[in-house]
Amino acid sequence: MIQEQDEDALCSCTVIHKDIIRKVKSKLVKDAQLVQVAELFKTMSDPTRLKIINALLLSEMCVCDLACLLNMTQPAISHHLKTLRQTQLIKYRRDGKIVYYSLDDSHIAPLFQQGYEHIIEK
Repeated sequence: MIQEQDEDALCSCTVIHKDIIRKVKSKLVKDAQLVQVAELFKTMSDPTRLKIINALLLSEMCVCDLACLLNMTQPAISHHLKTLRQTQLIKYRRDGKIVYYSLDDSHIAPLFQQGYEHIIEK
């Protein structure tokens, strides 16, 4: 049955719809931007980094707090925070000796939420 469904999904014609190709091609995202989107999703593909994002959705936190919350070492958390900073998912602010992390902008929460809602909808 699965094999029949796979076969149903295959196009059996060889017609090229040039008008559709021309329209879509003019609106495709540039390759350099697609590379950046791929890097963003690659960064978000790690469960620990998603836990950090989830925590930062709820509150600004320092490395010590994140390490305690996730039961990890500070160096391990710092490594993930660096990766999240490099893809501009999080930002930090210094308050004396303490560095607090938060989400970089308003686009991060919906990205996380959309992925989560997609998983739990079934």
